[in-house]
Amino acid sequence: MWFIFSLITALAWGGSDLFSKMGTNPRDKYSHWRMVIMVGLVMGIHAIIYTIYKTNTEPGFVYEPINMLKYLPVSFMYILSMTIGYAGLRYMELSVSSPICNSSGAVTVLLCFFILGQTISVIQIVAVICILGGILLLSLYERHMDEKERLRRKVVIDKKYQISFIAILLPILYCIIDGLGTFGDALVLDNWLSEDQANISYELTFLLCAIGAFIYLVFIRKQKFNIWNERVKGAGALCETAGQFFYVFAIADNAIVAAPMISSYCVMSLVWARIILKEKLTKPQYAVIAVTAVGIAILGME
Repeated sequence: MWFIFSLITALAWGGSDLFSKMGTNPRDKYSHWRMVIMVGLVMGIHAIIYTIYKTNTEPGFVYEPINMLKYLPVSFMYILSMTIGYAGLRYMELSVSSPICNSSGAVTVLLCFFILGQTISVIQIVAVICILGGILLLSLYERHMDEKERLRRKVVIDKKYQISFIAILLPILYCIIDGLGTFGDALVLDNWLSEDQANISYELTFLLCAIGAFIYLVFIRKQKFNIWNERVKGAGALCETAGQFFYVFAIADNAIVAAPMISSYCVMSLVWARIILKEKLTKPQYAVIAVTAVGIAILGME
Protein backbone atom coordinates (compact mmCIF):
# COMPACT_ATOMS: atom_id res chain seq x y z
CA MET A 1 0.00 0.00 0.00
CA TRP A 2 2.98 2.34 0.36
CA PHE A 3 2.86 3.08 -3.39
CA ILE A 4 -0.81 4.15 -3.32
CA PHE A 5 -0.25 6.22 -0.16
CA SER A 6 2.84 7.87 -1.68
CA LEU A 7 1.00 8.69 -4.90
CA ILE A 8 -1.95 10.21 -3.02
CA THR A 9 0.46 12.23 -0.88
CA ALA A 10 2.36 13.58 -3.89
CA LEU A 11 -0.90 14.52 -5.64
CA ALA A 12 -2.32 16.15 -2.50
CA TRP A 13 0.84 18.11 -1.75
CA GLY A 14 1.04 19.13 -5.41
CA GLY A 15 -2.42 20.64 -4.92
CA SER A 16 -1.28 22.27 -1.70
CA ASP A 17 1.70 23.78 -3.50
CA LEU A 18 -0.57 25.15 -6.23
CA PHE A 19 -3.21 26.63 -3.90
CA SER A 20 -0.57 28.06 -1.57
CA LYS A 21 0.99 29.96 -4.46
CA MET A 22 -2.46 31.09 -5.66
CA GLY A 23 -3.36 32.32 -2.18
CA THR A 24 -0.10 34.15 -1.53
CA ASN A 25 -0.27 37.93 -1.84
CA PRO A 26 3.20 39.30 -2.70
CA ARG A 27 2.18 42.66 -1.24
CA ASP A 28 1.26 41.13 2.12
CA LYS A 29 4.40 40.52 4.16
CA TYR A 30 2.32 38.49 6.63
CA SER A 31 0.93 36.13 3.99
CA HIS A 32 3.01 33.18 5.22
CA TRP A 33 1.67 33.66 8.75
CA ARG A 34 -1.86 33.45 7.36
CA MET A 35 -0.93 30.21 5.63
CA VAL A 36 0.42 28.76 8.88
CA ILE A 37 -2.85 29.68 10.62
CA MET A 38 -4.99 28.01 7.95
CA VAL A 39 -2.89 24.85 7.81
CA GLY A 40 -2.78 24.54 11.58
CA LEU A 41 -6.52 25.16 11.86
CA VAL A 42 -7.44 22.50 9.30
CA MET A 43 -4.95 20.01 10.75
CA GLY A 44 -6.21 20.64 14.26
CA ILE A 45 -9.85 20.11 13.25
CA HIS A 46 -8.88 16.92 11.42
CA ALA A 47 -6.91 15.64 14.42
CA ILE A 48 -9.85 16.18 16.77
CA ILE A 49 -12.43 14.62 14.42
CA TYR A 50 -10.14 11.67 13.62
CA THR A 51 -9.43 11.04 17.31
CA ILE A 52 -13.15 11.01 18.11
CA TYR A 53 -13.79 8.68 15.15
CA LYS A 54 -11.03 6.24 16.15
CA THR A 55 -12.15 6.25 19.78
CA ASN A 56 -15.73 5.41 18.84
CA THR A 57 -14.90 2.77 16.20
CA GLU A 58 -11.94 1.10 17.92
CA PRO A 59 -12.67 0.53 21.63
CA GLY A 60 -8.99 -0.01 22.42
CA PHE A 61 -7.81 3.22 20.80
CA VAL A 62 -6.73 6.02 23.12
CA TYR A 63 -4.71 9.03 22.06
CA GLU A 64 -2.04 9.89 24.62
CA PRO A 65 -1.07 13.60 24.63
CA ILE A 66 2.43 12.65 25.84
CA ASN A 67 3.02 11.45 22.29
CA MET A 68 3.19 15.09 21.21
CA LEU A 69 6.44 15.27 23.19
CA LYS A 70 7.68 11.93 21.83
CA TYR A 71 7.04 13.09 18.28
CA LEU A 72 8.22 16.65 18.92
CA PRO A 73 11.76 16.15 17.48
CA VAL A 74 10.22 15.13 14.14
CA SER A 75 7.57 17.86 14.26
CA PHE A 76 10.28 20.37 15.16
CA MET A 77 12.41 19.44 12.15
CA TYR A 78 9.48 19.75 9.76
CA ILE A 79 8.31 23.06 11.20
CA LEU A 80 11.88 24.38 11.38
CA SER A 81 12.52 23.55 7.72
CA MET A 82 9.32 25.36 6.80
CA THR A 83 10.36 28.36 8.90
CA ILE A 84 13.74 28.46 7.20
CA GLY A 85 11.96 28.34 3.86
CA TYR A 86 9.74 31.27 4.81
CA ALA A 87 12.45 33.32 6.48
CA GLY A 88 14.91 32.89 3.63
CA LEU A 89 12.45 33.14 0.76
CA ARG A 90 13.93 36.31 -0.70
CA TYR A 91 17.37 34.67 -0.73
CA MET A 92 16.23 31.23 -1.78
CA GLU A 93 14.11 32.57 -4.61
CA LEU A 94 17.17 34.14 -6.22
CA SER A 95 19.73 31.43 -5.58
CA VAL A 96 20.35 27.84 -6.58
CA SER A 97 17.90 26.81 -3.89
CA SER A 98 15.23 24.87 -5.78
CA PRO A 99 17.46 22.00 -6.92
CA ILE A 100 18.93 21.77 -3.43
CA CYS A 101 15.67 22.07 -1.47
CA ASN A 102 13.87 19.53 -3.60
CA SER A 103 16.66 17.00 -3.05
CA SER A 104 15.61 16.27 0.53
CA GLY A 105 14.19 12.93 -0.65
CA ALA A 106 17.71 11.90 -1.66
CA VAL A 107 18.95 12.72 1.85
CA THR A 108 16.29 10.42 3.29
CA VAL A 109 17.26 7.60 0.91
CA LEU A 110 20.90 7.77 2.01
CA LEU A 111 20.04 7.91 5.73
CA CYS A 112 17.59 5.01 5.50
CA PHE A 113 20.12 2.93 3.55
CA PHE A 114 23.23 3.55 5.66
CA ILE A 115 21.70 3.95 9.14
CA LEU A 116 18.46 1.96 9.17
CA GLY A 117 19.78 -0.68 6.80
CA GLN A 118 16.72 -0.54 4.55
CA THR A 119 17.28 -2.11 1.15
CA ILE A 120 16.43 -0.97 -2.35
CA SER A 121 16.51 -3.03 -5.54
CA VAL A 122 18.36 -2.06 -8.72
CA ILE A 123 15.12 -1.35 -10.59
CA GLN A 124 13.93 0.83 -7.69
CA ILE A 125 17.21 2.73 -7.83
CA VAL A 126 16.55 3.42 -11.52
CA ALA A 127 13.04 4.64 -10.67
CA VAL A 128 14.32 6.87 -7.86
CA ILE A 129 16.94 8.37 -10.20
CA CYS A 130 14.18 9.13 -12.75
CA ILE A 131 12.06 10.86 -10.11
CA LEU A 132 14.90 12.85 -8.55
CA GLY A 133 16.19 13.67 -12.04
CA GLY A 134 12.77 15.03 -12.99
CA ILE A 135 12.67 17.17 -9.84
CA LEU A 136 16.17 18.51 -10.51
CA LEU A 137 15.37 19.31 -14.15
CA LEU A 138 12.18 21.11 -13.16
CA SER A 139 14.02 23.16 -10.54
CA LEU A 140 16.75 24.16 -13.00
CA TYR A 141 14.20 25.00 -15.70
CA GLU A 142 12.13 27.18 -13.34
CA ARG A 143 15.25 29.01 -12.20
CA HIS A 144 16.24 29.59 -15.83
CA MET A 145 12.78 30.98 -16.62
CA ASP A 146 12.89 33.24 -13.54
CA GLU A 147 16.22 34.66 -14.71
CA LYS A 148 14.84 35.26 -18.23
CA GLU A 149 11.84 37.08 -16.75
CA ARG A 150 14.07 39.29 -14.61
CA LEU A 151 16.22 40.12 -17.63
CA ARG A 152 13.11 40.92 -19.65
CA ARG A 153 11.91 43.26 -16.94
CA LYS A 154 15.46 44.63 -16.50
CA VAL A 155 15.42 43.84 -12.80
CA VAL A 156 18.86 44.14 -11.21
CA ILE A 157 19.49 41.66 -8.41
CA ASP A 158 21.88 42.35 -5.58
CA LYS A 159 24.71 39.80 -5.78
CA LYS A 160 24.43 39.04 -2.07
CA TYR A 161 21.08 37.36 -2.80
CA GLN A 162 22.68 35.10 -5.41
CA ILE A 163 26.13 34.13 -4.20
CA SER A 164 26.25 35.11 -0.53
CA PHE A 165 26.86 32.66 2.30
CA ILE A 166 23.19 32.87 3.33
CA ALA A 167 21.96 32.26 -0.23
CA ILE A 168 23.82 28.94 -0.23
CA LEU A 169 23.38 28.02 3.44
CA LEU A 170 19.59 28.36 3.71
CA PRO A 171 18.60 25.90 0.97
CA ILE A 172 21.21 23.42 2.21
CA LEU A 173 19.79 23.67 5.74
CA TYR A 174 16.27 23.24 4.39
CA CYS A 175 17.27 20.14 2.42
CA ILE A 176 19.13 18.52 5.33
CA ILE A 177 16.55 19.32 8.02
CA ASP A 178 13.59 18.25 5.89
CA GLY A 179 15.42 15.05 4.96
CA LEU A 180 16.21 14.43 8.63
CA GLY A 181 12.54 14.97 9.47
CA THR A 182 11.51 12.25 7.01
CA PHE A 183 14.26 9.97 8.32
CA GLY A 184 13.09 10.69 11.88
CA ASP A 185 9.59 9.67 10.83
CA ALA A 186 10.86 6.35 9.54
CA LEU A 187 12.77 5.76 12.79
CA VAL A 188 9.91 6.77 15.12
CA LEU A 189 7.22 4.90 13.19
CA ASP A 190 9.32 1.73 13.12
CA ASN A 191 10.05 1.75 16.85
CA TRP A 192 7.89 3.94 19.07
CA LEU A 193 4.65 5.31 17.64
CA SER A 194 1.88 4.06 15.41
CA GLU A 195 0.96 6.02 12.30
CA ASP A 196 -2.23 7.30 13.92
CA GLN A 197 -0.51 8.48 17.09
CA ALA A 198 2.24 10.20 15.11
CA ASN A 199 -0.10 11.97 12.71
CA ILE A 200 -2.43 13.22 15.44
CA SER A 201 0.59 14.44 17.42
CA TYR A 202 1.95 16.38 14.44
CA GLU A 203 -1.42 17.93 13.60
CA LEU A 204 -2.02 19.05 17.18
CA THR A 205 1.49 20.52 17.31
CA PHE A 206 0.76 22.44 14.11
CA LEU A 207 -2.50 23.65 15.69
CA LEU A 208 -0.49 25.12 18.57
CA CYS A 209 1.78 26.82 16.03
CA ALA A 210 -1.31 28.23 14.30
CA ILE A 211 -2.61 29.62 17.59
CA GLY A 212 0.78 31.25 18.20
CA ALA A 213 0.79 32.67 14.66
CA PHE A 214 -2.74 34.05 15.14
CA ILE A 215 -1.77 35.77 18.40
CA TYR A 216 1.32 37.25 16.75
CA LEU A 217 -0.55 38.41 13.64
CA VAL A 218 -3.70 39.84 15.25
CA PHE A 219 -2.67 40.97 18.71
CA ILE A 220 0.99 41.87 18.27
CA ARG A 221 1.17 43.04 14.66
CA LYS A 222 -2.43 44.39 14.75
CA GLN A 223 -3.36 42.80 11.40
CA LYS A 224 -6.88 41.80 10.38
CA PHE A 225 -7.65 38.15 9.79
CA ASN A 226 -10.84 37.11 8.00
CA ILE A 227 -11.08 33.37 7.46
CA TRP A 228 -13.43 33.82 4.49
CA ASN A 229 -10.77 35.87 2.70
CA GLU A 230 -8.31 33.02 3.18
CA ARG A 231 -10.39 30.32 1.46
CA VAL A 232 -7.78 29.69 -1.26
CA LYS A 233 -5.21 29.13 1.47
CA GLY A 234 -7.85 26.93 3.10
CA ALA A 235 -7.97 24.77 -0.02
CA GLY A 236 -4.19 24.48 0.18
CA ALA A 237 -4.49 23.57 3.87
CA LEU A 238 -7.01 20.82 3.06
CA CYS A 239 -4.62 19.36 0.48
CA GLU A 240 -1.71 19.66 2.93
CA THR A 241 -3.66 17.84 5.63
CA ALA A 242 -4.82 15.09 3.26
CA GLY A 243 -1.26 14.56 2.08
CA GLN A 244 0.05 14.47 5.64
CA PHE A 245 -2.49 11.80 6.61
CA PHE A 246 -1.35 9.37 3.91
CA TYR A 247 2.30 10.43 4.19
CA VAL A 248 2.90 8.80 7.58
CA PHE A 249 1.53 5.47 6.36
CA ALA A 250 3.74 5.57 3.25
CA ILE A 251 6.88 6.43 5.23
CA ALA A 252 6.13 3.79 7.87
CA ASP A 253 5.77 1.12 5.20
CA ASN A 254 8.74 1.87 2.89
CA ALA A 255 10.53 5.13 3.64
CA ILE A 256 13.59 4.57 1.44
CA VAL A 257 11.49 4.53 -1.76
CA ALA A 258 8.43 6.50 -0.64
CA ALA A 259 10.43 9.62 0.29
CA PRO A 260 11.78 10.45 -3.20
CA MET A 261 8.45 9.55 -4.78
CA ILE A 262 6.62 11.94 -2.45
CA SER A 263 9.19 14.63 -3.28
CA SER A 264 7.74 14.64 -6.80
CA TYR A 265 4.82 16.75 -5.51
CA CYS A 266 6.53 19.77 -7.09
CA VAL A 267 6.05 18.05 -10.45
CA MET A 268 2.47 17.12 -9.58
CA SER A 269 1.70 20.81 -9.08
CA LEU A 270 2.31 21.25 -12.83
CA VAL A 271 -0.38 18.67 -13.53
CA TRP A 272 -2.84 20.45 -11.23
CA ALA A 273 -1.99 23.80 -12.84
CA ARG A 274 -2.81 22.32 -16.23
CA ILE A 275 -6.09 20.77 -15.02
CA ILE A 276 -7.37 23.50 -12.67
CA LEU A 277 -5.88 26.70 -14.09
CA LYS A 278 -5.77 25.49 -17.72
CA GLU A 279 -2.17 26.69 -17.88
CA LYS A 280 -0.26 25.83 -21.03
CA LEU A 281 2.82 23.79 -20.23
CA THR A 282 6.05 24.03 -22.20
CA LYS A 283 7.79 21.09 -23.85
CA PRO A 284 10.48 20.96 -21.11
CA GLN A 285 7.73 20.81 -18.46
CA TYR A 286 5.98 17.96 -20.29
CA ALA A 287 9.36 16.19 -20.54
CA VAL A 288 9.87 16.54 -16.77
CA ILE A 289 6.39 15.11 -16.12
CA ALA A 290 7.14 12.21 -18.48
CA VAL A 291 10.49 11.36 -16.82
CA THR A 292 8.93 11.50 -13.35
CA ALA A 293 5.93 9.44 -14.50
CA VAL A 294 8.27 6.73 -15.81
CA GLY A 295 9.94 6.52 -12.40
CA ILE A 296 6.60 6.33 -10.61
CA ALA A 297 5.33 3.70 -13.07
CA ILE A 298 8.41 1.55 -12.46
CA LEU A 299 7.82 1.70 -8.70
CA GLY A 300 4.18 0.80 -9.24
CA MET A 301 5.13 -2.34 -11.16
CA GLU A 302 7.63 -3.49 -8.54
